[in-house]
Amino acid sequence: MPRLRQVPRADVTDDFVPPIYRPIFGASDPVAEPGTATGTPGAWWTVFALVPEVLRHASRGFALYRSPTRLLDPVLRELGQTRAGWVVGSQFVFSQHCKACRAYGFSEEKIEAIKAWSTSDLFDGTER
Repeated sequence: MPRLRQVPRADVTDDFVPPIYRPIFGASDPVAEPGTATGTPGAWWTVFALVPEVLRHASRGFALYRSPTRLLDPVLRELGQTRAGWVVGSQFVFSQHCKACRAYGFSEEKIEAIKAWSTSDLFDGTER
């Protein structure tokens, strides 16, 4: 549960917010019925909506991150970010990027092996 107030759909006053809420939360109100399709609460989006400029900044950052013009293979990006989440002990980062790894076709065995990828034979030299 966030410490800051969340913005329910009924309180949205900026036209930028609904197109961000829609793909993340569907038709439900993200405050009354929290949760995204991937099973996370999605509370940071509803808090960012308190200051639409912050929501714009965050969504632009994710658009850049997911841009098809990125030079780094997204599979390698997810491997690195998932591993970084594990190494620093961030359960949130690790779990979010495990979901992304699944979306890129990683097996559960390979996702589990991310915790010790330097000794796992499931990763090639490039992935390491």
